[in-house]
Amino acid sequence: MTQDSGSSSGLRRRSTTVDKCPQTPPHSRSPEDPATSSRKPIEPVAFYGNGKAKAPGSSHTGYIPPERSPFREPELVMDEEPIPNDPPTWDSSNGWGEPSADWDAINSTVENWGEPGTTRRVVIDGRDENEELRWYDPALRAVKPGQGVLPPLLADMLHDPDHALYSVSTQPHPPSATPHVPSADEARTAIPHPNAYYCREHNGWVFLQWRSSTVLPPLVKEPDHPLPDQTRRRRTTSCVGDGEQPFGPANLTHHWHRYEKVVDASKLNPPYTHGELFLDLYLCCQCSMYCLVSDVIPGIIPTSLVDEFTRDKLSHPAIDKTPRATVIAGWETVLTIIDNRLWRDEKRSLPVGRARFRSKVGWNDAVRQVFEAIGFPLEDLQHGGSSSELALQPPPIDPSTPEGKASRTKLLRAWVEVGAWLAIYQKNKEALRDYNPMILHVKAESARDMYQAGIGAHVSQIPRGLLPQPLQDYSPLNDSWKALGMTPSTYSWELLAFAYLAQCRCDPANTMSYFTHLFTIVNTMMQLGHNVPQELQTLIVEERSRFRFTPGDLQDAATTLGFGREGELGVELDGEIDDDFIAQAWRSARQRAWQNPTEASTRRAKLNDALRLVAEHRGSEKLLKVWYDEKGTGMSPDTAYSTLEVPRDVDETILLTVYSMRIEDQPSQAERMREALSVIAEVTNSDRLRQFLATGQDPGDHTVSNASPDMPRGLNQLGNTCYLNSLLQYFYTIKDLRAAITSIAQADSKSLDDSKFTDDDLKRHRVGGRLVTRREVMRSKKFVNLLADLFFNMEYCENPAITPEIELAKLALVTTQDEEEDDIDKAGTDSSNDTDATLVDDMAPRPTYDRASSSPLQSPTGSVLGKRSRDGDSSMEIDTSAPVASPTDRIEAKTASSSPSQQMQDATELIEDAIASSSKLSPSLPTADVEMKDETQASKAPPLPPRKPRPMDDSVMMFGRQHDVSECMDNCMFQIETALLDFQGKETTDDEKTSPIKRLFYGKKRQRLTSLSPKDDGHQSSIHEKEDLFSHLHVNVADEGFDLYDGLARYFDDVVELGGEKKRMEVSLVDLPPLLQIQLQRVQFNRETQQAYKSQAYVKFGETIYMDRFLDSANPEKKARSKEIQVELSAARDRVHKLAQGKHAPFAPALKNAAEFLSSQTVLDLPTDDALVTSLRNEEALVTEQLRVEREKTVQLKQQLEDIWKDDTSAAYDLTSVFIHRGSSPSWGHYFFYSRNLPNNPDSWFKYNDSDVTAVSKDEVLADTTGSTANPYMLVFVRKGCDAIETVHRFNPETVEDA
Repeated sequence: MTQDSGSSSGLRRRSTTVDKCPQTPPHSRSPEDPATSSRKPIEPVAFYGNGKAKAPGSSHTGYIPPERSPFREPELVMDEEPIPNDPPTWDSSNGWGEPSADWDAINSTVENWGEPGTTRRVVIDGRDENEELRWYDPALRAVKPGQGVLPPLLADMLHDPDHALYSVSTQPHPPSATPHVPSADEARTAIPHPNAYYCREHNGWVFLQWRSSTVLPPLVKEPDHPLPDQTRRRRTTSCVGDGEQPFGPANLTHHWHRYEKVVDASKLNPPYTHGELFLDLYLCCQCSMYCLVSDVIPGIIPTSLVDEFTRDKLSHPAIDKTPRATVIAGWETVLTIIDNRLWRDEKRSLPVGRARFRSKVGWNDAVRQVFEAIGFPLEDLQHGGSSSELALQPPPIDPSTPEGKASRTKLLRAWVEVGAWLAIYQKNKEALRDYNPMILHVKAESARDMYQAGIGAHVSQIPRGLLPQPLQDYSPLNDSWKALGMTPSTYSWELLAFAYLAQCRCDPANTMSYFTHLFTIVNTMMQLGHNVPQELQTLIVEERSRFRFTPGDLQDAATTLGFGREGELGVELDGEIDDDFIAQAWRSARQRAWQNPTEASTRRAKLNDALRLVAEHRGSEKLLKVWYDEKGTGMSPDTAYSTLEVPRDVDETILLTVYSMRIEDQPSQAERMREALSVIAEVTNSDRLRQFLATGQDPGDHTVSNASPDMPRGLNQLGNTCYLNSLLQYFYTIKDLRAAITSIAQADSKSLDDSKFTDDDLKRHRVGGRLVTRREVMRSKKFVNLLADLFFNMEYCENPAITPEIELAKLALVTTQDEEEDDIDKAGTDSSNDTDATLVDDMAPRPTYDRASSSPLQSPTGSVLGKRSRDGDSSMEIDTSAPVASPTDRIEAKTASSSPSQQMQDATELIEDAIASSSKLSPSLPTADVEMKDETQASKAPPLPPRKPRPMDDSVMMFGRQHDVSECMDNCMFQIETALLDFQGKETTDDEKTSPIKRLFYGKKRQRLTSLSPKDDGHQSSIHEKEDLFSHLHVNVADEGFDLYDGLARYFDDVVELGGEKKRMEVSLVDLPPLLQIQLQRVQFNRETQQAYKSQAYVKFGETIYMDRFLDSANPEKKARSKEIQVELSAARDRVHKLAQGKHAPFAPALKNAAEFLSSQTVLDLPTDDALVTSLRNEEALVTEQLRVEREKTVQLKQQLEDIWKDDTSAAYDLTSVFIHRGSSPSWGHYFFYSRNLPNNPDSWFKYNDSDVTAVSKDEVLADTTGSTANPYMLVFVRKGCDAIETVHRFNPETVEDA
């Protein structure tokens, strides 16, 4: 089979994916041309012509179809999913520099499609939209069978279309007693094979078989290109034929694929037994049909001899016969000689010189060779003496001898072939006149109808003659018809569309070649003035919208990009041009497009289309990524700069900073911001901005990367889990905690067996102030095992970053309470994991681990920066379902019916309520979780209201609701401590520091609540004390100008309002932990706007902090003096705040502006009042002076305060970790943290930013963050002299080698 020259690189094959496109229901064909339908149809029996130009039965034969019935047959209508199309584009040029026909009319159909697209109306299945759109990508393109053909072209390929094939049969002679007479079976088997068909023109045979079978014939070699998907083929018996597909055809016709000489005919059933014969295999990729065909099997008499013998008789006719009758008489004589030898055992020689012989046959070299071919050699006959005569000697036919058997077989074949030749030749009775041909025992019937119907090419299956004859004979289109696998005589718009789509489906690599041929045919039809069906016009438009192109389009694209000898680049676009050069040429052309603003958008759109076309032609993923990332949406440079709110001359460093801030402040506009930055990068031709857009990293930031093996490893994000990554990195730097967790990984896997502890064991251990459940224990062990695996990788992995397990993140971010609430939401209360022993009566609903007792500040929001209420609502709304009773009311209500011991417990509760309602530390509305004690003991709680669905907002994480960082830390610490419980040991309480968590993070504080009322002064009953463990200290961040000591001072000594009375809350530290964690509470609440916001105030801190002043054992005199100074300092700061930052402040500039306006304005006719102006100026000077004095006073008081404690340095702590939140909202942002390189290099720091770990300077960590949205939200200090921190813990193979 000759491949189409238009297909580059021959026939490529790919296929694994089939039938992904929905099947299209069958539909009626469009009506024929009235001129055609008005003519009378031809009966099928008289269809085939006999002209000289075209032989009988050729697929090129013209045909007038019958008139169509006005009634449409019923159709099965099936739901289908349309193939999505990109917005249509169209180039009005035809691709060869010639003016096209009325393509504008085609374009207009895009906007007015009233019917489904052509590609959805064509009956075809098995299309893969992804493969068709990404036809250029070998990696995505499945293995396909390659180029195919439709049945009419297959009929021409099976055998010469100008020749006819005949089915031959034999009739036995009458019974005879003559020896060696051939039997009827011998006569029948003289035909080479039951599937062999005779060709008179070749005097030979063609093996031809077609059938439907799910089993392929045996292949003798690997095909040159892949076979069609056999699973898909087995689903359908045949694409054509009544009853084959009860629900309607899935395909318009067969689509055949050729595999040359892959079947050995001797392996078939029945086998071919007349020598070696290899067959071509044709497979329909859509059904189980296949076809086998051979080359011509030569007859006994060579074709050249048959032709020469025939021509001789035609040119020398007998006197009493016509030329045609003379031919028949000559061949009948040959047949009679063969017949007499086989059935009459005629053994006499045939003298060739006698008159009778010469009158019947004649004698020349051709006649001699004919008889030699059938086994009659020419010999001399001796008549006695020296006289001789040439004669033909009959061959032996005795089957008992090898020679006789061979001659017998040859004669029988020759007998069949000559008989078939005569049967076909004498069908034209008119040319014989009065000549009566002999009775033949061989019949020949045309097989054309039979095999054309078998392969789907019959006129009843595919009509002919719908294309005007001038177009059928238009030779420039021959290559295009052949490339699409069809013939012009069988054209219909449906068949042409099917042929194109089937080729693209089976050979996606050559999609553009097929589109070129389709475009050529349609364009030629229009140029020659023939009517083009609307469906074909629509198909062209649809394919254009899917970026199909022709060679002319490719050349235009190259010219648009500046390639070509006359182009701006001066070079041709060929295979030697690399992708980077093309990308840069595109960028430069887009940049130059802005020089003409009026046409810039149109020009840039053309450039975008050109780059995509070139990228697809080259199959370049790199160029396609450039196109996708940088093509933009047509934003102008002015719009880009205004979108980011920066001037045109902005510095790139500042631009990137502003861009990051805009993304943080307006995450919903991230795509538009990115587009704006992309446009600026293009206009300025900035490689730095392009690299930033591609990688997310600023190439101008020359920090040390973590490629070094002794650098800490980063953690890849699993979603918005950056603060979890910071927390896990922080845990890894703590030596004892890391060792405790790692030891679990080395334990036996049976440690996860929950049968190792009983319900009684569970009762003997408390974590976080309560008993734990079996479910929590198992969950915690799983969490710690996953954490141990992560720590192992962080120690040994050579990759710069490690990806945590998703399950680890889920267990860290989702608390047990969240899981239980989710279970209740889904399926009601499920306590299958709890036991009666663990669900004790005195256990309150599970609070967050430690936070309820240790946090003096409750955030009113769902912030990730501060504690929020645990009502399941993560939104920013501050609503409570019911009013919360004041602590005093609850105390009074309980005192009347409580015992003294209960009253003492209630006093403790009063302290907790006072902490939670501190007027300074918590400027928020009261929340629903200020109680620690479970009041269900006193009275039965009312039934819970129906559960509201949780709202989903920006703060929702990948695993459900989002918790703040402290809650995540508490959840992790709770699970670590629970997993490390020793159920075989003695009973433990919260006060015992038996676990690494308690030993490392927990200290003890004393809380004292005293009344400020004069009537209660000194009365013992008005003083309440409580000792409790703590893991965090909290600093409220509201105002500027404070340092860490100022914030802690407010935490340790504050005035609270409780029950309408002011009380003093004093906190002192009884015992300090090795690791001191200080959380900076940045979430504030604006009572005027009723909205939460993040305070960006800078809190100054240093490398060392001394906690002596806050100890319970601190010098009482110093503490008393500190309180006095602190009161004065706070009052001075309040006055400064009112004058400079309070409501209606600042006052001094306002007074100054008012005075200047009254003294200089001339617009209004106002009476002059110099006294007022003077008064305003004096007031302005007074306020300015007062502000100066107060500020100086705050500096002096602050210095006095520090001087008191300058010698108290025994409780020294060194800064080790700083957690940063970057963003302007409390509900979202980015988290990273700094860790000090302890103990080896305390002057260096590491910045952990998810997967990136870089070495940074100390100055960056301690920098003033005023004006920035990246602020510390937690500080961690380690007790000086304590070796709890080992920041870099990496496996060093050199130590093993040394050992």
